[in-house]
Amino acid sequence: MPYEPDKDKVIQEWKCAETGLIISINQYADGEPKVQIGPRVLKKKDGTDRAPTRAGRLTIEDVMWLYDIIDEVKDELSRRAGPM
Repeated sequence: MPYEPDKDKVIQEWKCAETGLIISINQYADGEPKVQIGPRVLKKKDGTDRAPTRAGRLTIEDVMWLYDIIDEVKDELSRRAGPM
């Protein structure tokens, strides 16, 4: 079965203003919602967004931000994934 971009949806997204890292909950068709780490969207010198890049290795700033939002991400994913 080929990949169909119109079936791939971002349910919720968080972006770290400091590092540009994006964490999102995504779902393909009727599949299980999953957490995605990345991409990273950095700013150009003129303040506009650059093209998204791979998240790569996480800095301490990324880890501290993820630590701050992880309960919110977990709660949202649990709510959408249904009972375990």
